[in-house]
Amino acid sequence: MKKITIAIDGFSSCGKSTMAKDLAREVGYIHIDSGAMYRAVTLYAMEHGMIEGSVIDVPRLEADMANIRITFELNEVTKLPETYLNGVNVESRIRTMEVSERVSLIAELGFVRQAMVALQQAMGEQKGIVMDGRDIGTTVFPNAELKIFVTASAEVRAERRYKELQEKGEHADYEQILQNVKQRDYIDRHREVSPLRRANDALLLDNTHLTREQQDAWLKEQFLLRVKE
Repeated sequence: MKKITIAIDGFSSCGKSTMAKDLAREVGYIHIDSGAMYRAVTLYAMEHGMIEGSVIDVPRLEADMANIRITFELNEVTKLPETYLNGVNVESRIRTMEVSERVSLIAELGFVRQAMVALQQAMGEQKGIVMDGRDIGTTVFPNAELKIFVTASAEVRAERRYKELQEKGEHADYEQILQNVKQRDYIDRHREVSPLRRANDALLLDNTHLTREQQDAWLKEQFLLRVKE
């Protein structure tokens, strides 16, 4: 069976990474969460005093990009890849609301996107990869054999994020999360570099009313159709 590249794009908190992980694990592909890479850069900037509120010290961050090394390592227990920043596991730290509130500001910087896209393309050279993000099917892998664009209502996405944070034992405020989701949607769709949009040849999946099992079954069906072509 031939190996292909699978690009999954869509709005924040719509389950892209979850479905990408599930498929990769089932078919033996490598999963890369591109959003985690931008979150890692955001965390780096926060920890090095480069963000004050919503103001970024752009010159300092740009000068420091060469010192930011992002890798993924498989967790032997969960069998899922986890994000490492300069050799340190930051998987849980990049999922906080503090990072979520700032990641879109970092992700819209041209030099950050250029560095991340180059790294993502290098990771996918051998195919057999499932990558999710905002511009995977349009910018990173425009020739991917299977492209999916995922959406869901802002309210449902905020509720999912709210429950996820609660399950982790973290403080969560639904209204704050909903506002963050809507703000990120706007920034992602209107940024100057690689805005979030559906590729012309991407299949649309609205999972507002789908269970995880239903969306996984749909994605697996699309995958099987592509590898048989």
